[in-house]
Amino acid sequence: MAPLEHVSITPLDPRRFQSVLLPDEYLRLERLMEDGRRELEGRVVWNVNSTARGGGVVELLRPLLGYSRGAGVDARWVVVEGAPSFFDITKRLHNRLHGFRGDRGDLGAEARATYERTLAANARELVPVIRDRDVVILHDPQTAGLVGPVRAAGATVIWRCHVGLDHANAAVHEAWDFLRPYIRDADAYVFSRAAFGWDGLPKDRIAVIAPSIDAFSPKNAAQSAAQTLAILGHAGIIAYDRRGRATFTRSDGTPGRVDRRADLVQERLLTPEDPVVVQVSRWDRLKDPLGVMRAFALHVAPSCGAHLLLAGPSTDSVADDPEGAAVLASVRRAFRGLSPDVRARVHLASLPMDDLEENAAIVNAVQRHATVVVQKSLAEGFGLTVAEAMWKARPVVASRVGGIEDQIVDGESGVLIANPRDLAATGDAILGLLSDPRRARRIGNAAHRRVRDGFLAPRQLQRYFEVIQRLVDGRSESRPLVELKTASRRQ
Repeated sequence: MAPLEHVSITPLDPRRFQSVLLPDEYLRLERLMEDGRRELEGRVVWNVNSTARGGGVVELLRPLLGYSRGAGVDARWVVVEGAPSFFDITKRLHNRLHGFRGDRGDLGAEARATYERTLAANARELVPVIRDRDVVILHDPQTAGLVGPVRAAGATVIWRCHVGLDHANAAVHEAWDFLRPYIRDADAYVFSRAAFGWDGLPKDRIAVIAPSIDAFSPKNAAQSAAQTLAILGHAGIIAYDRRGRATFTRSDGTPGRVDRRADLVQERLLTPEDPVVVQVSRWDRLKDPLGVMRAFALHVAPSCGAHLLLAGPSTDSVADDPEGAAVLASVRRAFRGLSPDVRARVHLASLPMDDLEENAAIVNAVQRHATVVVQKSLAEGFGLTVAEAMWKARPVVASRVGGIEDQIVDGESGVLIANPRDLAATGDAILGLLSDPRRARRIGNAAHRRVRDGFLAPRQLQRYFEVIQRLVDGRSESRPLVELKTASRRQ
């Protein structure tokens, strides 16, 4: 097995949020960062997950750790390693935490032995660099087996679960039963929604932290219309004069440029004038790209001249998602089966991941160019692509599942689909926005305000600092973590 990957973190200056927060909010952030710096002096805050490339957890960690570093906290990031058989098991757990059987493989003794053997090897590398006053945040099923060894080293341990289901079914409980022995002794559990909290966990150790986006990252920073078109032209996604300046600003303030091209499956290029419906997501069955394509083909394309662009990361680059290539292959097969007139208006783009910030700038441009953004997930922990599109004042059509419900006020800051498998309802919602630009613009503007008020990085940073401070104080004063009650339910 390859050694643990220690990910480089670029410090980010939290003072930049003075331009997007209200004065009293910024003062609260300043006070909290000062308290956190003082409380955590001499400690390292470790974050451990399963990849540094692609996916929502990475999108959360980069700014969270960057701003922590910028605030004077010694924040570090480590990625666990494992064989494909380990990631098959953790993907199985991921799917079941969402309520789906996934590959329908078992979680029996052999799976448990592979899981424990892999994480024991990772623990042998991780534990020696941890000190007894450190704080370790372990993310998702891939790291749950590290709770025991890390806590035995004397660290304060938080297990952070980014996925879940509001009403737990048999598949969810099967994943809980597999993971519960590993996480039971964590000092705290963090979930994205109160309803995701598990039965059987001590409620006084549970906290809820909603994810957020970084308004200043290459994925969300402002772009001029010319800049957006130039980036899409250089990436090969639209027909545009590639002599334009396809530039962006990197997280560290240095200039960047889009040089790499997307891998496209299509019959013709988009033009700048084409109205385009966009879904950006990993190639994952739970994101339902096939359902988006079918809804477009059956209920949107016959009524208007819009195009559909499904965009996701190059599947070679996402190590912890063994199903990505198979899902993309199924989408490509479905594309070939479309009628010729519809196929001419559907575009599949695998975006380059060699340079993560270049990829982010391309995603930014794709979302800004969209007429309507869709996120038709069958299940969703949060759905960062929803907040990203809302920040760019795009009208969003999304499933009423998981954390998407927390982001969108239906009919005001987006449109929610009650049943994500209802293709007709999805198509009608998309058509409604395409046919009424004034309403689409009004919803987009409201969406931007909602993200500004509730889903920017300082919110998440504040909550993490609060939870860590309570844990550190509680351990020294023997008082429990102040919890946010869960509302998990069995069906």
